[in-house]
Amino acid sequence: MSKPLAASTKVMKNYLSELLTDKAPMEDNPRHDLLEKNDSKSTESKRLEDLLKNVNAELNIKETSITTTKSINKEIENKEILTNERIFEQEQNTLATQKSSDSLISKKAKAYRKGDFQALFFNVGGLTIAVPLVELGGIHQIEKTTALMGKPEWYKGVMLHRDEKINVVDTALWVMPEKCDEEMKNSLSYQYVIMLENSAWGLTAENLVDTVILKQDEVKWLDSPSKRPWLAGLVKDKMCALLDVNSLIQLLNDGSGIHQDD
Repeated sequence: MSKPLAASTKVMKNYLSELLTDKAPMEDNPRHDLLEKNDSKSTESKRLEDLLKNVNAELNIKETSITTTKSINKEIENKEILTNERIFEQEQNTLATQKSSDSLISKKAKAYRKGDFQALFFNVGGLTIAVPLVELGGIHQIEKTTALMGKPEWYKGVMLHRDEKINVVDTALWVMPEKCDEEMKNSLSYQYVIMLENSAWGLTAENLVDTVILKQDEVKWLDSPSKRPWLAGLVKDKMCALLDVNSLIQLLNDGSGIHQDD
């Protein structure tokens, strides 16, 4: 188990316990410290480089160009020399289809429930979060973001990557807003943007931990209707949240925070 993952265990146990039992947030805020020692920086950089290559290989995408569905559609449209009206019509049809296909999305979201599956673990503000690899759209190095007026506090801004606009989420502010005080905000050092499936949404991450193959019984699944549709379950041994990406995307599209009343 890597140090960043072990360091977040106590924090995640407390915080996820609060989420699952609907208790009031604890007042004590664990110290946030994910700084690497100087003598381990080169080793960590090599580990992260290898991890990025492995993840991108699993996703069957290039390391320097993570292609989203939106860019693929754009290339197809250009090749077919579609008119602006036709492009607009196709986009509208796509949006209508997405809104009316909740059952298909739900079925797809459960695809990794049929056996062993891989998950990517990453760190944010002392917490470790996991995302099923099949619902991962890719990983970018974080670049400059442009804030937009009228957006929630957790909306970090728009990041332009190869002419694609990415909606960047401040993950710490979304996942644990009541714990994200000024000290934590100032100490956050985001390095990556983790894309959510084929959407334009990306979660910020401070560190990438590892990709792990999980068995079904290693996860405490949340199968009953819940106030937390974004939470697919808890990885037992690591006591970290496993994201339900499709539900999370819907919440973000609606502008909802973790408590869904924002």
